[in-house]
Amino acid sequence: MNDPVIICPNCKEEIKLTESLAAPLVEATRQQYEVKLVKKESEISKREAAILDKQIAVTKAEESLEEQVIARLAREREKIAAEEAKRARLLFSEEIGRKGREVSNLQEVLKAKEIKLSEAQKAQAGVIRKQRELDDAKRELVWCPSDNVSVFRPSNPV
Repeated sequence: MNDPVIICPNCKEEIKLTESLAAPLVEATRQQYEVKLVKKESEISKREAAILDKQIAVTKAEESLEEQVIARLAREREKIAAEEAKRARLLFSEEIGRKGREVSNLQEVLKAKEIKLSEAQKAQAGVIRKQRELDDAKRELVWCPSDNVSVFRPSNPV
């Protein structure tokens, strides 16, 4: 069987490694690697814990950012709603003012027409009164065919 060989660094002689010679070296090497492995596993565990902490922090930051965005959106919505309400009130007040002026103008036109109507009614009443007086006067006139003259005879002699 071929046993592994080690060359001496001082004398350059080949030394065959038997299990009895190699066992302490193998054990020492194994222990060194186990220590290194434990250190690496510890470092990996620490890194994993740090990554997990960072992930938790990122998640919390995302949640906080989302809450801030929601709050900001709510404030902006309230601001926009207030501006729109203000604009609507302004437009409404302008419309009311315009309608008020329109009503005033229509009231003035109505007054003018009422005055004209009243004057027309008075004039019509005057015309009717004069027509009646004329009709009354015509009835009281008596026609005298012999004189070819009409004579006024009051219907109520006093």
